Amino acid sequence: MTVTEIQAMDKDFLTPADVAPLIGCKPYSINVQAEEDISKLGFPATKIGTRVRIPREGFLHWLKYGYAPVNSE
Repeated sequence: MTVTEIQAMDKDFLTPADVAPLIGCKPYSINVQAEEDISKLGFPATKIGTRVRIPREGFLHWLKYGYAPVNSE
């Protein structure tokens, strides 16, 4: 999957399989890191049970700027 494809998607959350090719790893590696310490992924992510979900807009921000967006709420 490419950045352009992710930008064109209409879903709000991505899976490790969606983002792994862009960061040069296997989806399994994302899942393992999320289990150990999700904050060390660098990009925004959440675990729901055993599933890892990545907010699309937050991930795109991380790709562009190199850091997770900061909520000002």
